[in-house]
Amino acid sequence: QTTMTGSPRNYQLGRSGVMRWTSSAAFSKKAKYRFVKKGQKATKKAAKKPTMVEKKIGGDKNGGTRMVQAKRMRKSYETQELPHRLQTRKNRFRDHVRKLRASITPGTVLIPVAGPYKGRHVVFLKQLGTGLLLVTGPYVLNGCPLRRINQRYVIATKTKLDIKDISIPEKINDQYFKKQRTKKTKPADGEIFEAKKEKYVVSEDRKEDQVAVDKQIVAAIKKRDDKKVFFSYLKSDFNLKNHQYPHKMVF
Repeated sequence: QTTMTGSPRNYQLGRSGVMRWTSSAAFSKKAKYRFVKKGQKATKKAAKKPTMVEKKIGGDKNGGTRMVQAKRMRKSYETQELPHRLQTRKNRFRDHVRKLRASITPGTVLIPVAGPYKGRHVVFLKQLGTGLLLVTGPYVLNGCPLRRINQRYVIATKTKLDIKDISIPEKINDQYFKKQRTKKTKPADGEIFEAKKEKYVVSEDRKEDQVAVDKQIVAAIKKRDDKKVFFSYLKSDFNLKNHQYPHKMVF
């Protein structure tokens, strides 16, 4: 087929419906990627750095110069790739901004709605590095020890306790609550079913920290005029009766 001026180079072959070139072949034939748009300057490519460099060498019989690598190769390479942290564009959890609800301040009485101590009244102490709330019952009143809880699972009440004079040990942080796992050992012959799970035992350090914090909180409660009511309030559990709706209540 003879080409005419103004006729496309990519045409239909007969009446088969098959084009002479594919879409990718037509794109490369037109070479649009080579042209620069009007008003747009072509970016200059940076010159590649030479991989070999000429180096002067002393001695009469060494030739005077020698071509060496511009960047020296490593002396040794690892035979095994060690685990490493991959870089991502997303913010890591440790870089997140820790926010706290305006209704939750140090000394606010909270009502957990999930977990083993749900429905009890606990005192909020401070917010930890991971954003979790550090609360306590105290333990001597309602059995709730020092523990962490997510602020999503608590109801903030308007009842507050003045804890300005209470000092919380700096060691009570997220690492303080991390469980210490023992290394698993292979069972001996015949001991597969005899092995028992180790029960969690509270350490003496935790008991001492709990007693120290509870004493300060109890002393702060005794300074209030309504200390008897406040003691009974912390000992009681939150519950609902007939025709009582949480969304209509003011805590």
